Amino acid sequence: MVSVVIPAHDEARVIGRLLARLAGSGFDIVVVPNGCTDGTADVAASFGVRVVTSPEASKAEALRLGDRAARGFPRLYVDADVELGADDVRALAAALDRPGVLAAAPARVLDLTRRPWPVRWYYDVWTRLPEVRRGLFGRGVIAVGADGHARLARLPGVIADDLAASLAFAADERAVVETARVLIHPPRTWGDLLRRRTRAVTGVAQLEEAALDQAGGSARTSVRDLAAMAARDPRLLPRLALFLTVTLLARWRARRAGAATWQRDESSRE
Repeated sequence: MVSVVIPAHDEARVIGRLLARLAGSGFDIVVVPNGCTDGTADVAASFGVRVVTSPEASKAEALRLGDRAARGFPRLYVDADVELGADDVRALAAALDRPGVLAAAPARVLDLTRRPWPVRWYYDVWTRLPEVRRGLFGRGVIAVGADGHARLARLPGVIADDLAASLAFAADERAVVETARVLIHPPRTWGDLLRRRTRAVTGVAQLEEAALDQAGGSARTSVRDLAAMAARDPRLLPRLALFLTVTLLARWRARRAGAATWQRDESSRE
């Protein structure tokens, strides 16, 4: 039995678009509303899935609760604000049957309609980065079998949970499944882009401070990567300049805000 664990904090506006594509598929679906002040639990329950509530607004704790409630493997951890179909889940489960593959994630499809040009330019660079293309992070979905799950169970509760999960597996232990697609809703505003990137910077810093055993290496973007992109296509130079500006601003904001600050992007939930 495939289990799908969905942590959800105040996601009443958007969780229905995910559950509408998964409910009735025969999967064991567990939604964990955590610290919610809206109707997330009621919306989830209306789709006939199991709901396990937590008073604490903590994604890490929600994942632990959902994990304990889940009944089978393969097991998927899915963010409530993305869209994933039943066939995509099956493709990810099938990928875990390949010899040596412990973790899998779908290909990204970014909905950039009605996004301002700075947001589009940023993601035009971000999606070309080698580690972004290879890694399981930034997709809102990670699938593991029993062996992969055992490795994830040893990870601490850090903000960059999907990045930590991706780096826990070596390149030959993880698979990006092109026949599976996840629809991601990027930020709609410049401010929300900065908030999302500040959260990402904070998560990377937490991982480095935790000194985890990162079998997958590092996901940091190198100057060499950006220089290689500019050499291949000089037309990207304005976009690369904007990408660097966002990166530097996010690092500055992360240092000011401190590691405990949650930088949530609300615009992608509209």
